[in-house]
Amino acid sequence: MSESLDIVILGLSMRSSWGNGHATTYRALVRALRRRGHRVSFLERDVHWYAENEDAPGDLESCIELYGSVAQLREQHADDVAHADLVIVGSYVPDGIEIGEWVQHVARGTTAFYDIDTPVTLAKLERCKCDYLHPRLIAGYDLYLSFTGGPLLDTLRQRYGAHALPFYCAVDAERYAPAHVAPQYDLGYMGTYSADRQPALQSLLIEPAREWHAGRFAVAGPQYPKDIDWPGNVRRIEHLGPDEHPRFYNAQRFTLNVTRADMVQAGYSPSVRLFEAAACGTPIISDAWPGLETIFEPGREILVAHDARQVLYWLRDMPSRRRYAIGAAARARVLAEHTADHRAQTLTRYLDRVAQRRVIPLYGRGGKRHDHVA
Repeated sequence: MSESLDIVILGLSMRSSWGNGHATTYRALVRALRRRGHRVSFLERDVHWYAENEDAPGDLESCIELYGSVAQLREQHADDVAHADLVIVGSYVPDGIEIGEWVQHVARGTTAFYDIDTPVTLAKLERCKCDYLHPRLIAGYDLYLSFTGGPLLDTLRQRYGAHALPFYCAVDAERYAPAHVAPQYDLGYMGTYSADRQPALQSLLIEPAREWHAGRFAVAGPQYPKDIDWPGNVRRIEHLGPDEHPRFYNAQRFTLNVTRADMVQAGYSPSVRLFEAAACGTPIISDAWPGLETIFEPGREILVAHDARQVLYWLRDMPSRRRYAIGAAARARVLAEHTADHRAQTLTRYLDRVAQRRVIPLYGRGGKRHDHVA
């Protein structure tokens, strides 16, 4: 599919990355789609939390349009949604069920649900506590773009009738690259606090920091409880905007990746932080989860840790040459498979798959009818 498309994305937030891991993923994807000549509008709820912490780059501000309620969304953007070639509704969108019903009713083009939280979403659905997606809507989307691959896709297809396909997060390779500067930290970690990630952070960073007093460590991210007993050699950074992420990764000899419990159980759920760190050539130490070996080759492109002892061995005893080689191999893998441009290409391939299922007439923004295979 080489034609230029009109794409509408209804996502959690692209204007603020504060406590919002979706922002960097959306920003990278939108930039890649625009580079390929597509026209993209990103619609998001005007929430005070994000309004007070805006950090959207200037090149994306023109894409973002805010709405205050579902009623306002319908009033102001019905024509955009109706005439778009592709409408994507994201996970965790406020009133996502009502919005999904409206999109499926109004949109004449292809509709997709982009789940950047697939294991969490399925756990919520099983407990009947998902406020952004209802089971009855799943089969109604032409595509279910899943942050998670592997066996969970079969669950979505068999249990819910989803047209589920893997759609991993990705990195903007133009913004993440090695800086070749002297590292400030032996090991760092970036991520918003999550109770189910904290035990792994405790085991793989805090305990090594307590054991190795000469080591230098850093944890960046908001919402950590005040009662956490941080060792004196761990620097706490409350928040880093996306523009500061490459600098932070390049300031580390190794970076740590730890995964939420639902995503460990499901497997095949690579965080965008994995791809960002790897693009910077920073060697990654990760907790273990099924499917990790399909993203990076353990021992050659990534290090998989089970306890503090392993982490300390790598931090203190790994030869620099091997450390550099691991970082370089991971960067090569990401540039070959996991950039935002790869995802934009994948998305157009998926639209071609939808084209094989059905043919519908669409109308462009100018009102001119054209036969569009969607």
